[in-house]
Amino acid sequence: MDATIERRAFDRRLYKAAAILFALIVLAGFGRTYYLKGLSGAPPLNGLVHLHGLLMTAWVALFATQVGLISSRRVHLHRQLGYAGVALAVLVVLVGVPTAMRAAKYGSPSTPPGVAPLGFMIVPLFDLLMFVLFFGAAIYHRRRPAVHKILMLLTAINFLPPALARIPIPSLQAFGPLWFFGVPTALALLCLGVDARRSGHVNRWLAGGTALLVVSYGVRLALMTTAAWMTMAAWLTTFV
Repeated sequence: MDATIERRAFDRRLYKAAAILFALIVLAGFGRTYYLKGLSGAPPLNGLVHLHGLLMTAWVALFATQVGLISSRRVHLHRQLGYAGVALAVLVVLVGVPTAMRAAKYGSPSTPPGVAPLGFMIVPLFDLLMFVLFFGAAIYHRRRPAVHKILMLLTAINFLPPALARIPIPSLQAFGPLWFFGVPTALALLCLGVDARRSGHVNRWLAGGTALLVVSYGVRLALMTTAAWMTMAAWLTTFV
């Protein structure tokens, strides 16, 4: 029993740290161009991008709130708020997809220099696809807390690359995908290693989710410059 209590206490600390880190990275990445754009002189945002930013901010806040509710043992409220989380997740996807398409069609400051906007569209679309997979699985396994929380952690890790890619430190940006895909990979592997050391075995959900993320990073980079993807991307942008 003591070991179980100790593990739960450790898990609460781990997820609190994850929630704080998630929020700090998002703030560091989007502070200049979104949260503090009035002070930085960043160009104005169109309505769709602003709505996307509001929804993603709400998602970060919801993730932190849900972690706090579990830490304070307010499980019933956590479950009730989960229904709002489902609605918010649907909005994140419904708004995120056309936002990515419009950025590819009309251009966006978020597109890395030297990368074709149509090619880059595969990156945010894959972010949303992975989000649907992880969050959908988390909802399906909502009555299995140990599995549910791992999948929710993966949803947070999945959303780190867009923020990391926008942190205005040239020395970090110079690393490109090694930076904005490498850091989430390293964090997922760190969580996997820490969990394995604490429990004595590798968590198959965390291991599988980490592998899926890493594979998705490779797929994006491999496909984004292909003629097949560019043709599909051009067709997709006809809908916006």
